[in-house]
Amino acid sequence: MESGQVVEFIDSQKIFCAVILDVKNMRLRLLTENNREVKLSAERLTHRSDRRLPAGLGRDKTVALLKELAAHRRELSRQVDIQSLWEVLHSEQQWIDLSTMTVFCFPESPNGDHESAVVRAFFNDRLYFKFRPDQFFPHSEERVAQIIALRRKEEHQARLIDKGGTWLQKVLKGQEAAPPQESDEIVGILASFYLHDKESPHRDMARAILDKAGAGAPSAVFTFLVRIGAWQPNENLDLLRYEIRTEMPEEVQKQAAAIDRSPPDVTGRRDLRDLDLMTIDGPGTLDFDDALSLVAQGDLFVLGIHIADVGHYIAKGDPIDQEALARGSSIYMPDQRISMLPSPLALDICSLKAGEDRPAISTLVTITPQAKIIGFEIVPTLIRVKRQTTYQDVDALVDHDEAVKALHGIAVNYRDSRLDDGALIIDLPEINIWLNNHGEPVVSRIDRESPSHLLVAELMILANSLAARFLSERKTPAVFRAQAEPRERLFERNRGSLYQNWMQRRQINRFILSSTPEPHAGLGVRAYVTCTSPIRKYSDLVTQRQLRAALGLEKPYSQAEIDFLIAALSEPMSIVGRIQMRRHRYWLLKYLESRIGSKLEAVVLNKRREGYVILIPEYLIECMLVGAENITLKPEDLIQVTVQHVNARNEVITVYLG
Repeated sequence: MESGQVVEFIDSQKIFCAVILDVKNMRLRLLTENNREVKLSAERLTHRSDRRLPAGLGRDKTVALLKELAAHRRELSRQVDIQSLWEVLHSEQQWIDLSTMTVFCFPESPNGDHESAVVRAFFNDRLYFKFRPDQFFPHSEERVAQIIALRRKEEHQARLIDKGGTWLQKVLKGQEAAPPQESDEIVGILASFYLHDKESPHRDMARAILDKAGAGAPSAVFTFLVRIGAWQPNENLDLLRYEIRTEMPEEVQKQAAAIDRSPPDVTGRRDLRDLDLMTIDGPGTLDFDDALSLVAQGDLFVLGIHIADVGHYIAKGDPIDQEALARGSSIYMPDQRISMLPSPLALDICSLKAGEDRPAISTLVTITPQAKIIGFEIVPTLIRVKRQTTYQDVDALVDHDEAVKALHGIAVNYRDSRLDDGALIIDLPEINIWLNNHGEPVVSRIDRESPSHLLVAELMILANSLAARFLSERKTPAVFRAQAEPRERLFERNRGSLYQNWMQRRQINRFILSSTPEPHAGLGVRAYVTCTSPIRKYSDLVTQRQLRAALGLEKPYSQAEIDFLIAALSEPMSIVGRIQMRRHRYWLLKYLESRIGSKLEAVVLNKRREGYVILIPEYLIECMLVGAENITLKPEDLIQVTVQHVNARNEVITVYLG
């Protein structure tokens, strides 16, 4: 290489024509067709021509000649038919050097300009050949098809970014904007990004659309999706995030509609339809799982805990059963209920509705008023509920209805016996949230120690512990629940303060599900299952089926099958718990958005670097108290705070002292 020689190089994905001004240690100083001097290594050259420009032309004339030469070579490159070359050469599958390819393209006296034209043509079109400046390799037919598909995808993505960004920008500015033809796809991309962030497969595309719109914050996506009507202002994002179906699949609905609704046959069941059975539930309950009865026998009582026999209607492995397993549980939220079972079953056929004959699995306990168990049996029955009561109804009846009074007395005494056996009872009220007719959240506190709530809770624990004993004695595997002793006990029996009860929760070990029985320290029982909510929880249905099997009504699950079901239920149950907790918190914060400026009592829990963690007892919600660095507070101190800012969507609540 020497001064005056015409060469070419690639910069910013373009080929430039240049002349060598100087050569030093394989480093070249060039003057380009754009009248720029550049320095680069000789290795970066894509073509070296035999053509030389005369010395002494002057810079302007030299640049003009370079431009003329580059234009001539570009024009020659348009004559190169790469596709036709590929159709002839692709079967060879070998590298073809520049001089050979130039002869293929320009068979009559090719020169350096023709070589440059070939390099330019192959550089600009990489569809058919792998490109190197001095040789070319024909792609296979499969590879060409892949490249075509990739290019179409890239073109489509570019179109989505352009149209999506423009649409997003106009909507956020409040301008009228007709949805583009690709609106559904754009909405899907943005929704996926907002719901899953880094885990979204569309993250890069969504970011590009946001950048195009000049909207950096992901919160802009939520605003956009609400404004176009894709989402509601109070959209339950967790249902979308976890792909929770709110409707039953068509196959499940068809099977539910075909279930025989005629009165069940009493054959093989004990007829208890003459008993005075009552249900006790919340005012909005429609899926009644359980009912209670009490019959005096001298100085004793026969306590009946009757559970809807869901297994009578749903066979293992049928479409309804498979869907119930996938759901794991019904989901209860302030603004929505998503049933585990189809509505015809959950709200009608299986539900223990007053005046309707229903098959049940009944636990009949011979018991003293002091809750000493003399004996019990679990039997298949046919029942008919007489009274459909609410917790409030029962609280009003407890002083003058003899049956309710006796049930409450047994429940209180049973609790005392559990406490004697080491049970840990955490006494915290329940914050109940529902929406009024205007869609606004309403908050109330439920006293879990009220007669009705205590009665139901204790008698269900009794039924579940007896079912566990029944199955254990028969060596029948089931979904047993076990819990180790708490890491620390902060109070004796059930006499803890609000602070102690709240902090005690942090000392409790997680319960463990197993196919074999182990003690449940928190409840103070030797073995425990849950089988009293088979309409609402799949694990309860599984255990009920094991009871049915022990009673000769069906074939039992094997231990391996129980172990499989425990594993299969782990994820859906975790998701259900998360959804319910987060939706409860969302609506509680939504309620508090209207309480800005309210003064509330709070309990100091502990201190962190950034402030104090406090509990607001009225709503049982934890938050940080910042800006109190100059005040010394200690755990369990009572303080007054003012609600400063709340954002339910962002899960933010801030308060200040005073």
